[in-house]
Amino acid sequence: MEFPFTLPAANDFDVVGFGTNAIDYLMRVPAYPVFNSKVEMTDYVVAAGGEIASNMVGLTRLGLNCAYAGRFGGDQAGELGLRSLIDEGVNVTYAETVEGARTQVAFVVIDERNGERTILWQRDKGTAYSFNDAPLEAATRGRILHMTPHDASACIRMARAAKENGVIVSIDVDNVFDGIDELLLLVDVCIASAEFPEKLMGVADKKEALHGIASRYGCAVTGLTLGAAGSIIYCKDTFIETPAFEVPGGCVDTTGAGDAFRTGFLCGMLSGNSIEDAARTANAVAALKCRGLGARSALPDKNELDSLLKTL
Repeated sequence: MEFPFTLPAANDFDVVGFGTNAIDYLMRVPAYPVFNSKVEMTDYVVAAGGEIASNMVGLTRLGLNCAYAGRFGGDQAGELGLRSLIDEGVNVTYAETVEGARTQVAFVVIDERNGERTILWQRDKGTAYSFNDAPLEAATRGRILHMTPHDASACIRMARAAKENGVIVSIDVDNVFDGIDELLLLVDVCIASAEFPEKLMGVADKKEALHGIASRYGCAVTGLTLGAAGSIIYCKDTFIETPAFEVPGGCVDTTGAGDAFRTGFLCGMLSGNSIEDAARTANAVAALKCRGLGARSALPDKNELDSLLKTL
């Protein structure tokens, strides 16, 4: 099935990302600790992460031209996060450093038996955007604008600017927040976490909830990431279910797997693939990401991705 919209033929960037960045403190343990216990870590890594920043890195590794718009704190973590984007070749014209604010951090505990993780995170309000300071120029310079709606009013303004300029709007969403109804009316591609549709629609059946989102808000493509079960995409009264790939060498860490899925899906869209092929690409990128610790360390380049896609 073809995507039910037309991407701009050309723009300054393939994708502009607006939203979260973070520094992750990743700890592998033999088993998740019980309350009031001590567990010796088997590995420990500090690495750059955050949904949108990681999406831009992943897409750049796959050969696309990307820009990141977001705020870092004026601390050592912010320096590390910003440098990580520059080193990967992501355009940072719209990245800002806020002196006196702290960069978002996450402490991630990973069970080495299966790679599943628990995340504790904090975001400084000093790095948030309001409606009035949304970087509107950035919204118009990509073929796709991809966002996390942590700063909902700013995202609404960005989405409006994008739509007025023919830019496709994509969001990564996992929770209900003030402004969600207004924002979703502006979204072309909504890829959510498995729990989100029930939170929003009050319907436990995932397919019924996806259909409800598309009907209520007019999103052209809606979908869910389902971890080891793969994904479901809904478009034009059709459900496209795609199985996950086995992680080459076994799953080390699932941190950022959903972000990697979105990276692959956007790459498939921009490559002119069908929705089925884009979903398959998305699942492949997610599987490859799980080879290593953190959200970015094992994100594939195009050769690695093509190699896995040829296995099935």
